This record gives sequence, C-alpha cells and structure tokens, in this order.
Amino acid sequence: MAEKNKNHENPGGVADTGHVWDGIKELDNPCPRWWLNALYLSGLLVVVYFILYPSLPLINGSTKGLLGWTQINEFKEDLAKTEAVRAPHEAKLASATVAQILADDDMRSYAIGSSRVLFGDNCATCHGAGGQGGPNFPVLADDDWLYGGSVDDIAMSIAKGRMGTMPAHEKILMTDEVDQLVQFVIDNSNGVANESGLALYNEKGCVACHGGDTKGIQMMGAANLTDQIWRFSGEEEQIRHTILHGVNDASDPKTRLATMPAWSEKMAIMLEAIAYAVEDGDDPNDIDWDDELDGSESERLTENEIKKLAVYVHQLGGGQ
Repeated sequence: MAEKNKNHENPGGVADTGHVWDGIKELDNPCPRWWLNALYLSGLLVVVYFILYPSLPLINGSTKGLLGWTQINEFKEDLAKTEAVRAPHEAKLASATVAQILADDDMRSYAIGSSRVLFGDNCATCHGAGGQGGPNFPVLADDDWLYGGSVDDIAMSIAKGRMGTMPAHEKILMTDEVDQLVQFVIDNSNGVANESGLALYNEKGCVACHGGDTKGIQMMGAANLTDQIWRFSGEEEQIRHTILHGVNDASDPKTRLATMPAWSEKMAIMLEAIAYAVEDGDDPNDIDWDDELDGSESERLTENEIKKLAVYVHQLGGGQ
C-alpha cells in the first residue's frame, strides 16, 4: 500500500516542499481563503485597538487612545454605582446602634451581606474564613466568649482590641503544686471533683480571675475552666506551659502571646462613654463629643464597618 501511495507523488499537480517523512511528501498547498481573511482581519483589529485604547508604552506613561478608557476609571465608575446603591443603607446604619441593627431584619441582612468581604480582609487571617479559629486564635462560631458575646460586647472587642493577661507562675509555684493545678484544671473541665486542687486554686489566687465557680470573669477576659473549650490547648503539657509561663507576661520569654489589635480607638472611646452614660442614668444623646474626643484617635476601620462586623460575628455563633 505504501508503494502504491508513493506513485502519486504530486496529486493535483501541487508543488512539494522537498520534505519527505517515511515516504510521505509535504505539499506546498496555499492556506484556506477563510483562514487568510481571518488573519488579515485580526491584524486590522490590532490597529483599531491601538488607536482606540491605551497601548504603546512611553517614557512617562502610554498612549491614551481616542476613547480615553482605563481599567482604573472603569473600576471607579462601577464603585460609584455600588456606593450609590449602598448609600441609603449606610446612612441608616450610621444613625443606629449595633443592637438596633441586630433587631431590624433589613439592616441586619444588609450588615451581614456587606461584611463578608470585610471579615475576609481583616479577620479571617487569624479567626478563619468561617470563624472556626486558627492556631492559638479563638473560635468565633461556638458562642463561647471571653469578653462577652452580646453584640455590644463584640463591637467593643473589635473597636478596642483585646490583650488578656495571666502572670507566669514558674517562680511562684512548687513543682508538685503545678502538678496539682494541672490535674485540677483537667478534672474540673471533665466535671470531676478535686477538693485538694480546688483548695490550692483558691489559695494561689487563681480564683481572682477565673472566679469561684471557675467559669472566668468576663470583664477580665479570663477563660472558663469548665467548658472544655481551650484558648490554646487542653493537653496536659500545654496546660502546664500556660500555668508556668502565663499569657502576655513580658517578664517571661516563653509566655503565651494572645493579642487582638484595636480597629478603632475613636469608636472604643465612644462606646465606653455611651455605656457610662447609660449606667449613670444619663441620656447618651447629651454627650459632648468635642470634650470626649480630641481628634487624634486612630481608626483602622470606620464606625459603620465595625457595626457590620459586630453583627456578622454575632450571628456566626448565635451571640448572647
């Protein structure tokens, strides 16, 4: 069969290129007309694009094109349209408290929907995309709160930041006392009575932060020792490490580090002032903000952004 094909060396009289592979000659057929037309048209489109759009780089920029189009301008136009749609909702949020936002279905839905990107950009690095927490970072989806889980408490935590403290006990406790307290913490979390451990717990002052019921004192951010939810780890050696070296104890280089940055010093001051006014029976609307604020307060997130994040985080775990 191969020999038979070789006899038809130039079917149709088409010249060949002189290249032969396994007895098969490469013919010099012209390209299809439709393909050539498409090639010429694509070249014409390139020329038109160069004329209409920014294309050629120059020393201090590039050619602008007759249309004057840029990706930045398109982005700004789309952003302006989005902000125009959001403006009424943002204005409504600005005049409402976080509690009012949470109680209003429309505002709550808007706050949750518009804060997913905020959470991803600012919170997910430490707390996980779904609030599931990370290595040594608290879970936000379990409704267990060191500083309180009301939407107001959460807003304060975001605005003010948190830095829990626990003193290192390596130089305070004897080895057998550390062993006793480690066992007490483990037994206590499992609901097992440990009277000698409880006595030592009270004697060494642990009760001052973790409370007589060992459930922690929220205003101090002290951990609940009964719920089997661990800030760092519930393993025996890890509990021992925390007792020995503490949390955020600057005097101990082996201390646990647990810090959440402040996202708005301004809003933290405002929330505290409002809380004090309510506690004293005063009207928060009468607060003189020129007296409370000096204008130098830092703001990494706006007041509305913190309100939205507080509502978002609250719904992750149900809140309190």
